[in-house]
Amino acid sequence: MGNIKLAVAGAAGRMGRAIARVLHETDGVEVAGGLEAKGSPFIGRDMGELAGLGNIGISIGDDPLALLTKVDGIIDFTTPETSVFLSELAAQARIVHVVGTTGFSAEQERAFEAAARHARIVKAGNMSLGVNLLVALTRKVAALLGEEFDIEVVEMHHRHKVDAPSGTALMLGRAAAEGRGVALEEKAVWCREGHTGPRPDGAIGFATLRGGTVVGDHTVIFAGPEERIELAHKAGSREIFARGAVKAAIWAQEKKPGLYSMLDVLGLADL
Repeated sequence: MGNIKLAVAGAAGRMGRAIARVLHETDGVEVAGGLEAKGSPFIGRDMGELAGLGNIGISIGDDPLALLTKVDGIIDFTTPETSVFLSELAAQARIVHVVGTTGFSAEQERAFEAAARHARIVKAGNMSLGVNLLVALTRKVAALLGEEFDIEVVEMHHRHKVDAPSGTALMLGRAAAEGRGVALEEKAVWCREGHTGPRPDGAIGFATLRGGTVVGDHTVIFAGPEERIELAHKAGSREIFARGAVKAAIWAQEKKPGLYSMLDVLGLADL
């Protein structure tokens, strides 16, 4: 069997370049193409040169339909609209679609469920091993501790991030809610301002910080009577997300069509 051919959506962005580097250094896979929006100044540029690898003979294009018919999968850290569109094309091509994009609406989430009837979609708000272990531990700790422990999710990202809370913070909040056997939408406190009154029992609070070049810091706080437990993860570079995404694309090659998460990829779904 030959190498697994993987394309990169958003190939000229910071994540796209990181993914190209990881693909280039990973045995059994190859950089098979890159995508950017029509009119991008990066169309025609060599992916290797942009990623600091030197010329690899693979240029960035703007025709997703043509590209997806020639590859085994696509790794996608773009925008919600682009990711949904690519999921439809991945379903038509019966290939793997790894989605690291965040900020989807409920309607867009349903579109992924529909596409997963034919595509193998791995979708996660965070692709790193450490964060997904944190998600599994958060669910477990929330299940073990009673409501006398208040739950707060604190996250910080670079100043250019456009969605809040982060997809990872939402993953952590949902994990805590699952551990408690409740719906996050019913228990979430997204922000606080002014005279808020006492903290509601069972609430899951979120705090969002933005600034500088922070790749991604997340902490789940369980604050109880006279003691506090904190589970934390700090990302040092985008390479950890790229490595996780490539791992997911390889893992999904032999799976049936469906919608998977990184917890499935890493075998942490039942932790």
